[in-house]
Amino acid sequence: MAEELVTLCRYRDLPEALVAKSKLESAALWCVLADENIVRFNWFLSNAIGGVRLQVSDEDSEDALALLREEIPSSFSAEETGEEYWQPACPTCSSRDVTFEPFSKAVALVFLQFTSLPVWIPKRVWKCEDCSHEWKAEYD
Repeated sequence: MAEELVTLCRYRDLPEALVAKSKLESAALWCVLADENIVRFNWFLSNAIGGVRLQVSDEDSEDALALLREEIPSSFSAEETGEEYWQPACPTCSSRDVTFEPFSKAVALVFLQFTSLPVWIPKRVWKCEDCSHEWKAEYD
């Protein structure tokens, strides 16, 4: 008898789905990304089909959800070097769900529109995904 699969999460973007899948696989939980190839082939169809679906067996669903809901650690150490690395946090809300934006996409696209030349315009800021606060990177 075939196992019943449960959809845990839906992702619009494939890289985010692959990270979640890798996290589950590292904990020896079997999972599959449904509609991965459709989104890989034509990203514009992602919203139309409901995105990439991360699916696990029904019996593993609670463990998988708990694993995906874990907080981002404040630091981690690399086994190879033994160095301790600290995760950035938003100075406004203390969230660790932040991304680094190395260049200004909007300004670069406008410049590309008018000059037909791709130009990298440095931005170098961190952006909080929870509160949308932006702050200057402390290092280059």
